[in-house]
Amino acid sequence: MSQPASPSPQQLQIHPEPELPKKDSAAAAQDPERYWLQNVYKGAENQLTVRAVIAGMMIGAVMCLSNLYVILKTGWSLGVTITACVLSFAAFGALRAVGLVKTEVTALENNAVGSVASGAGYMTGGGNMAAVPALLMLTGTLPSAGWLVAWFAVVSAMGVFAAIPIKRQLINVEQLPFPTGTATAETLQALHGHDESSRGKARYLGIAGLVGAVVAFWREGRASWLAWNLPSKLSLPFTIAGKPAGAWTLSLDLSLLLIGAGALVSFKTGWSMVLGAIFTYGFLAPEMVSRGVIPEVTYKAINGWALWTGASVLVSSGLLSFAFQWRSVAKSFRALSGLFGKNAEEEKDPLADVECPPTWFPLGFLVLGPIVVGLMAYLFQIPWWAGVIALPLSVVMGVIASRVTGETDTTPTKALGPVTQLLYGAILPGNLAANVMSANATGGVGLHSADLLTNLKTGWLLGASPRKQFIGQLFGVLAGAAVVVPAFNLLVPSAEVLGTEEFPAPSSLVWAGVSKMLVNGVDSLHTSARIGAVCGLALGVALVLLERWAPKKAKPFIPSSAGLGLAIVIPGASSISFFIGAAIAEVLRRKQAKLAEATVLPVSSGFIAGESLMGIAVAMLKAFGFMPK
Repeated sequence: MSQPASPSPQQLQIHPEPELPKKDSAAAAQDPERYWLQNVYKGAENQLTVRAVIAGMMIGAVMCLSNLYVILKTGWSLGVTITACVLSFAAFGALRAVGLVKTEVTALENNAVGSVASGAGYMTGGGNMAAVPALLMLTGTLPSAGWLVAWFAVVSAMGVFAAIPIKRQLINVEQLPFPTGTATAETLQALHGHDESSRGKARYLGIAGLVGAVVAFWREGRASWLAWNLPSKLSLPFTIAGKPAGAWTLSLDLSLLLIGAGALVSFKTGWSMVLGAIFTYGFLAPEMVSRGVIPEVTYKAINGWALWTGASVLVSSGLLSFAFQWRSVAKSFRALSGLFGKNAEEEKDPLADVECPPTWFPLGFLVLGPIVVGLMAYLFQIPWWAGVIALPLSVVMGVIASRVTGETDTTPTKALGPVTQLLYGAILPGNLAANVMSANATGGVGLHSADLLTNLKTGWLLGASPRKQFIGQLFGVLAGAAVVVPAFNLLVPSAEVLGTEEFPAPSSLVWAGVSKMLVNGVDSLHTSARIGAVCGLALGVALVLLERWAPKKAKPFIPSSAGLGLAIVIPGASSISFFIGAAIAEVLRRKQAKLAEATVLPVSSGFIAGESLMGIAVAMLKAFGFMPK
């Protein structure tokens, strides 16, 4: 899943672009590109400076580590760009205060930092940290770290190149909203306009990060000077079928990370998750245990049965929601047809020296495509002809993912991944690695194409150079690939770590489950699991249809399919924490809207970053023998 936990436009209070005077508005409508070049573009300003690249790679690496920890815990990747820009602003301000930096970082420089950081921070998305753990669970082995770094870097770089031919249509001409990109532009304008509220957000983020780190160390660290550690969880005070609620995973998880993540999703998603947790672990699981279908009361045993229901809800709702966006898909294919046509006005193109040259797209794929096919064959035993099929498919997925992201702010990896898995399940039956890693290739291209276009939307509003943002994104991709692989190997030394309460890895469980079902057939599942899968498919479809066609007054009471499906495959304690975070944020938004606007995003991001980074630091200290396990 990609970016579903990013803050919504309503949370960020995104406003439409400022109204132009009638004369300017008419000129912009008639020729938006020429108007932008003459009135908005700031090509002479410093943008992709050396310090911006270094800061972006460092901040992006930190955000990548944070997202890795979060996705193994929750299955979601969280927003990177806005947090990276706030961190960059605060860091450069601190360095300037002590004399290590002479000049203030500009808005366009900070925008470049965001582009670099985003390329690195989202290295966990696009199926990367769903496919690789799934492959480990299915086969028990992975390629060496060096080969995995190369795989991630090349696939992600292809995604960056895939954005080139559609950028001008989606951003310059159609001016799709790309809500996160618009919100980032507003944030940068506020930060560099010396807005005190934005400076306050930076302080909130720093304080919350420190608190999150302290809580994580207090809970997980081992030191002689610590008199006692915080417990990981506190069981709810009742029993189910004669066992404490905590045995069924219904506990209070003492994790600020999960509460922070909950505050970034909608309240509807939050209450849907707690509803799903109560239904799964309070009713379904005890019933299946009493019948002997689930052999023991552990999370892993319960999840082995419930996975099929939860995965079916997620896949069916994702595919149907995607199908309802058929107009966007149709427009995407029309845009694809334009890739092979020649623009008659190309010689008169006013942006020829500003935009990325169209030739960069085919050249990028001519260079990177054979490398991807070679890696698929060498690392995952995917026949070369099947690898070649993935190249045009990845372009299609990139175009579709970019448009859907531009219109809805959600990259549809949840829907596109299973589509690729179904295709390769048909053309390479029985090949588990091909089924998983082909979807990783198309998903990675789709995510990084959509991510670059989101950043380019920010640049369009601020007047930044598209070429420099493109180059910055490639720097970020390299940083993210170099960081995410060794960090993953540290946190997940073996497949046994996955699917546990420590690292539920729900996205990986879903991808592995789909591959198993395609390879082994539905007959390999227990009868009750098959019934659960059918019920999950029906429930996912029903929730999407109700959300679309139910009366307006009834819609707030219809559960979120994403929240409900996710709650079925993660521990109940995690869903409870998400609900607590979502409820706190909702109460603040209703009772203290200004306070909510100032605190929810930075405090939540701080909790997430602080706890996840401290969790990785403690894991490193234990792995290298500096702290007892």
